[in-house]
Amino acid sequence: MFVAGHRGMAGSAILRRLQSEDCETLTVDRLALDLRNQSAVEAWMEDKRPDAVFLAAALVGGIRANSTRPAEFLYDNLAVEMNVIHAAHRVGVSRLLFLGSSCAYPREAAQPMAESSMLTGPLEPTNEAYAIAKIAGIKLCEAYHRQYGRHFMSAVPASLIGPGDRFDAENGHVGAALVMKFHDAVQRGADTVELWGTGSPIREFLYVDDLADACVFLMKSLGGGEIINVGSGIEASIRELAELTARVVGFKGKLSFDTTKPDGMMRKLVDSTRIRAMGWQAATSLEESIRRGYEWYLANSKA
Repeated sequence: MFVAGHRGMAGSAILRRLQSEDCETLTVDRLALDLRNQSAVEAWMEDKRPDAVFLAAALVGGIRANSTRPAEFLYDNLAVEMNVIHAAHRVGVSRLLFLGSSCAYPREAAQPMAESSMLTGPLEPTNEAYAIAKIAGIKLCEAYHRQYGRHFMSAVPASLIGPGDRFDAENGHVGAALVMKFHDAVQRGADTVELWGTGSPIREFLYVDDLADACVFLMKSLGGGEIINVGSGIEASIRELAELTARVVGFKGKLSFDTTKPDGMMRKLVDSTRIRAMGWQAATSLEESIRRGYEWYLANSKA
């Protein structure tokens, strides 16, 4: 099995999960293979001929990164998706699972967001470029299944949290960005941490290793062309997430919210009815997810 994006948050978790499976895993470093290079990807896939592919490679980030670098988020993600999915088709890969994003659902989609709500309304402007790229990848999997019968499918996870995230206060996902803000504040002895927005948006958080388990489950269970939401059902406001993260990290000061900055979608909860009916559900609490992510950061930080 080829895990594309094995050094990223989701890809590394999938790689960990596959250690308990009876399979050989393939990975390749980005310095050895630029997934944006079509001819290079096709040559590598022709040489290795994996039986299955987990496509977790992506350029990801939080609101600030999405808002300030839309061209990169659109181009890089489109290129990676098109190259890997098309090359998988050309070499006869039997099964492929593409990781979508809940950002692909409309800003005003009914909550919880069902798979059928995709493309039914305008996207959230702050991450539109990333969302469009993810929609394209999902639709490409559908197209190869419909036209060629390929067993290509898509999983749409809730907001991820845990080990392997980009722990960057400016460009990381909200969970990792909060960890870094509070960690830095503790190191500096600061008594206040400023956060973007009002703190009122609500997000559903999924432990990344739970996602990896779901991906392996879906790869074994689905036929092809499907879109399946993967959520935990655990919701928290950004303020609640911040307060919980502060407690885990050990920050005892005050929170300050810059309400001139955007909030993004006010609520994002995916409808995981289908995967739960198939027999899978998440197992890790939000606090434990934050704790394991912070422990991973401390163990892997070069600081």
